[in-house]
Amino acid sequence: MGNTFGNIFTLTTFGESHGEAIGGVIDGMPAGVAVDMEFIQAELDRRRPGQSDITTSRKEADTIHVLSGIFEGKTTGAPIGFMVRNTNHHSQDYEDLRCLFRPSHADYTYQQKYGIRDHRGGGRTSARTTISRCAGGAFAKLALRQYGITVQAYTSQVGDIALTHPYTDYDLGLVESNAVRCPDVEKAREMESLIRQVKEEGDTIGGVVTCVVRGCPAGLGEPESDKLHAALGAAMLGINAAKGFEYGTGFASACRRGSELNDEFVNRDGAIVTSTNNSGGIQGGVSNGQDIYFRVAFKPVATLLRNQNTVDLEGTPTTFKARGRHDPCVVPRAVPIVEAMAAMVILDYLLLDRTTKC
Repeated sequence: MGNTFGNIFTLTTFGESHGEAIGGVIDGMPAGVAVDMEFIQAELDRRRPGQSDITTSRKEADTIHVLSGIFEGKTTGAPIGFMVRNTNHHSQDYEDLRCLFRPSHADYTYQQKYGIRDHRGGGRTSARTTISRCAGGAFAKLALRQYGITVQAYTSQVGDIALTHPYTDYDLGLVESNAVRCPDVEKAREMESLIRQVKEEGDTIGGVVTCVVRGCPAGLGEPESDKLHAALGAAMLGINAAKGFEYGTGFASACRRGSELNDEFVNRDGAIVTSTNNSGGIQGGVSNGQDIYFRVAFKPVATLLRNQNTVDLEGTPTTFKARGRHDPCVVPRAVPIVEAMAAMVILDYLLLDRTTKC
């Protein structure tokens, strides 16, 4: 399995949904960065289950235990090992799934690839493993603070309820003011209502997370194999349930003219900037110093609390109804995961850029 992310700043993860713990090892973290453990725990808490009635009811403290790489409150440059124990797993809820394949899950593909799978909550394929990504992202954010770089994501769509204005029109300080993590308070109420309705029906719903990176300098990324937007896309599509990625004007560019989309350069108070930002802060695979913004589409959670058709290990048709505790919509809890992955990519590419300069 490929369990390591990054080039210079790397995160290697371990653990399963119903195992003893989830954890990881961060390598390449710059030395001398002040470590704010309250901030790191708060980042994990944003992803934590049981936050509201529109998320899974699984109760986990998700308390992080840092095992190495920190001395007297600062990073030492050594690998940072960390662990989060699983304390509230109900493995018996999954016993009837031992011998069948759940629709749109990784059960069948893992069985085919490895000849064995952990049926308890999806094992390694569970979104619970994203705890490690949030931890890695929290450390990356601490390092990015030194460069004045911020990463902010928010829910921009749930089902057919979507924000229609650009991110610049919203106060992103409102993102954490509601359970759905949407900066438009009225739209947030509509989204929450839809999620509750879907949950009552034993169904699930998808949506979109928008992310904005501010303060990123020009010059990050490579023009050929290691384009910055390609790295961001790979990071986002590696998140559980992610189905689509676009940056800048994205797919809307396909029905526009170049004369409408070209970002013209201007001199603003002695600085060369673009008058518009349809490129999403990246041109030719390299950051141009403007805000980087992108969107990630998430499918409806595949676990439905209603009868579904499938087959067992022998290919015999059968029906089943999932048990356990599951999110009716993954999007609100995906917001901090998107931020974490973006932060790790930007820090990694910042460090890569430093290796190419004297």
